Amino acid sequence: MTAFMQRNESSFLANGAMKPYGEIGFATLPEQVHRKSVKKGFDFTLIVVGETGLGKSTLINSLFLTDLYKDRKILSVEERVDRTVDIEKTTIDIEEKGVKLRLTVIDTPGFGDAINCEENWKTIERYIDEQFNQFFKDESGLNRKNIIDNRVHCCLYFIPPYGHGLRQLDVEFMKRLHSKVNIVPIIAKADTLTPIEVRKLKDTILREVEEQQIKIYQLPECDSDEDEEFKQQDKELKESIPFAVIGSTQIVEINGRKVRGRLYPWGIVEVENPKHSDFLKLRTFLISTHMQDLKDVTRDVHYENYRAQYITKISQQAARERNKLRRDSGPNFEAVAETDRLLQQKEEEIRKMQDMLQQMQQKLRAAGTEEGQKEEARELNF
Repeated sequence: MTAFMQRNESSFLANGAMKPYGEIGFATLPEQVHRKSVKKGFDFTLIVVGETGLGKSTLINSLFLTDLYKDRKILSVEERVDRTVDIEKTTIDIEEKGVKLRLTVIDTPGFGDAINCEENWKTIERYIDEQFNQFFKDESGLNRKNIIDNRVHCCLYFIPPYGHGLRQLDVEFMKRLHSKVNIVPIIAKADTLTPIEVRKLKDTILREVEEQQIKIYQLPECDSDEDEEFKQQDKELKESIPFAVIGSTQIVEINGRKVRGRLYPWGIVEVENPKHSDFLKLRTFLISTHMQDLKDVTRDVHYENYRAQYITKISQQAARERNKLRRDSGPNFEAVAETDRLLQQKEEEIRKMQDMLQQMQQKLRAAGTEEGQKEEARELNF
C-alpha cells in the first residue's frame, strides 16, 4: 500500500493540483495483461498422427515430463490389421512457476495400421471440423465468457525413418489437412539413422513437400529489433524442420550424471543431447517460442477459413430453401414472404437484446471494478 500511495502522490503537486506532464500510467498495460493471463491460464491442443510403433506416446511423455498413456492396452498385430482410426483425448493440467497450462493431447491409434489406409485422414479431418463447429456455435451464443477452446492448434505428423521420403499415405494426409491445422513433420526414431542419413532424409522430405505443394507450418520471420541470440535460435529451428527426434522416459547414468536416454550395446543415446537428435529444438519450438503463434495461426487462418466457408454454406442453403419456397408457394408466396420478414425482424430484435445484455454486463463489471477501487481508496485513507 505504501508503494501505491507514493505512486499516487508523485502525480500531484504540493497544492493538490495534478502534474501537467506526469506519466499517465498505461505503460503498465503489459503487466496487467500478463497478470490476467497467468491467472486465467492457457490452453493448448496437440494432435499426434502416425502409425503404431513410431514412439509417439514416448515422445509426448518426454516432452511434457508426464505419463499420459500408462493404462493403454497394446494390441497384437492381428488386432491391428482391420482396425479403424480412433480418437483418444487426454487432458492434463500442468503448472510451472505459477503459470498454468491445460494441455490436451489427441492420439490417433489405428492410423496407418490397416491394410487399406486410403481414407485414414477422414476421421481426423472430421474431428478437427467438429471442434471448429463447436467453437463457432459457442462464440455465436449468449454465454461467450467461458468458452473452452478445443480447436486443434498443432499436428505432429510422424514419418517413419526406414523409408526414402514421403509415402503416398503421408502425402494424402498432409494435403487433405494442411488447410485445417498447423502440420509439423517429425522424423521418428532418429537413433536408427546416421547423421548423414538424417540430413539426406530431411532434404528429401522438404523437396517432396514442395513438389506436392504441401503447406506445412512456417515459422514467422523474426522482428528486426530481436536480439542476435534469438535470431540465431530461430534460424536453427527453421533449419531443423522436419525435426528428427528420439524419446525415452528411461533414466540412464553417464559418468555419474543421470539422463534420459536409450542404452544400446554400442553406447547410450541421450534424448536431450542436441548432437543425438532435435528433441530439445522441438521442445523449444513447441513450448518456449512458438506455442502462441501456433494458436494465433489456428485462430486467424484455419478457423477463419472454416468460419467463412461455413457461413457461405449456410447462406447458400438458405437461398436455395427460399427459392424452393417461392416455387412451391405460388400465389401464396407474398404471405410466406411476409412471415419470413417478420421472423427476420424478430431475429434482429433478439440480436439487439443480446447486445444490450452484453453492454449491461460490461457496465456491471465496470461498476464492480470502480467500487473495488473506491474501497481500496477508503482503506488507504483509513
